[in-house]
Amino acid sequence: MFKNCYVWRVPFGCSLRFCRLGLVAVALAASTGCTSTVDSLGHDEGGPTGGTQVPLSLAPLHGPGTYDNVFQLVLNQTTADIDDKVDGAFHQLFHGDPVDEAIFIPDPLKDDEAKIYDIYHSDTRTEGMGIGMLIAVELDHQPEFDKLWNYVKREMPASGSSSGYYYSFCDKTSTVVVSCLDPYGLQMFAMALIFAHDRWRTSALGNIDYEADALALLDVMLNKERENGGIVDGITDTFDAETLLVFDEPRTAAASRTRPSILMPAFYELWAQATGNAMFSAAAAASRNLFQNVEQIVEQAGDAVNPATGLMPLRAYFDGTPVPGFDTFQAEAYRIFPNLVLDEIWTPGAPSNASEFNSILTFFLAKGFDNYGSGYNLDGTVLPDKKDHEIALVFVNGITAARSTIKDSDRQRFIQAVWDLDTPVGQYRYYQGIMQLFALCILSGKMQVY
Repeated sequence: MFKNCYVWRVPFGCSLRFCRLGLVAVALAASTGCTSTVDSLGHDEGGPTGGTQVPLSLAPLHGPGTYDNVFQLVLNQTTADIDDKVDGAFHQLFHGDPVDEAIFIPDPLKDDEAKIYDIYHSDTRTEGMGIGMLIAVELDHQPEFDKLWNYVKREMPASGSSSGYYYSFCDKTSTVVVSCLDPYGLQMFAMALIFAHDRWRTSALGNIDYEADALALLDVMLNKERENGGIVDGITDTFDAETLLVFDEPRTAAASRTRPSILMPAFYELWAQATGNAMFSAAAAASRNLFQNVEQIVEQAGDAVNPATGLMPLRAYFDGTPVPGFDTFQAEAYRIFPNLVLDEIWTPGAPSNASEFNSILTFFLAKGFDNYGSGYNLDGTVLPDKKDHEIALVFVNGITAARSTIKDSDRQRFIQAVWDLDTPVGQYRYYQGIMQLFALCILSGKMQVY
């Protein structure tokens, strides 16, 4: 890095070979007046807004040696039946009847694009696109992966202060949905692209450089302010420079808060491997600490009538305090638990979250295994309009049970519930469907590091 010089960003779609040549040219041009100021974490102190180094290529990833097939270990299901279960759900959600089954929707005018469509809200969200890409690479469905990523890239702003980010939809209040720059999918895109590079190398459609695009996303997340020459239109980096937590949204309006559901320590540890940047490992530790702080704060709010629930809020300040108005457990917060489980599966030596997993599963058992609600206050009281049993939460609780240490028979009930459910159809199939695929991949041992 060079003092008072911009971080070189690998552009989307750029051949890495030519990008390297461009970097050499930039370095030569800058070498006369720039000096290195990179610290041990890769931060560049030069210039008004700092910056963080992104390498020219990705190092290979190293995951755990084995992955538990929970369906086999706990339910004694056969490998053939498990594969059929996973493949059947994928086929229905990606290639089933578009009227009532599929959430993967090819573009009728562009052969190389498709989207994961939220039928209920009639929009497309980073959560679905990101999880869809992750599932596609994990299950070795490259054409579907490429079509999803092509759609994302072409929807991203090509210029302006938010270029490189992706507009999605977020809850402005508990009832109002607005356009937003949601970091959840952005992180999913980066992780899925790194896996795609390691698994496939070459694009099935011939128009994607997985490595260059992954590096470009990481660079945007780390160096957006530097790229813009400061904070422009309120747009910030994705990670807070002081706490290393991901902003609720990369905007100045969200400068002091995050969402537990967008913190992905398992991803950050792998990014540290791929880039050699220890800052990502520090970000993983910061995320784990935030989860612990939130858990402690929620526990302290309990009493004899409403003891610790294990429930997590939609949004929290950087000290772990739930944000008023978003201090409830609802659908978006479900995603916290797959993130925590993945951290334990993918990161050797990661701290156990068993106490948190046990608390929330015990809570739902107490509420009635077959009829617990879909949304709660953090003290465990059900929200008035969230009393219905939600299938997406059943899938998430099955994921959570994979790493819990509650009584074996209770753990088995949560996992069996995932196995017994059919693949969702109808207007609610989007969120229920992606949570089912997430659960099936984790519980079958197919959610692996490539």
